[in-house]
Amino acid sequence: MTTIITPLEFVTSVADLRFPAKIDAHLQALMDRNTEGQLSASEREELEALVEFSETISLLRVQALRVLGRTVHELHQS
Repeated sequence: MTTIITPLEFVTSVADLRFPAKIDAHLQALMDRNTEGQLSASEREELEALVEFSETISLLRVQALRVLGRTVHELHQS
């Protein structure tokens, strides 16, 4: 594995990545409507894209937290 040097602030920023509140609320609304079976085809595509992007962000966050020696569980306790 290759090692790179990066500023701590960068790794911390990656660990803190989250959707902006408006996008998070929109994602939640789409998920709720999906549960109720009320999504159009284009909304379903949008939901799938947002979920995929959310999963990618989560994976990046976990890797950054590992570098920082922290866990997601520790973040929720603070």
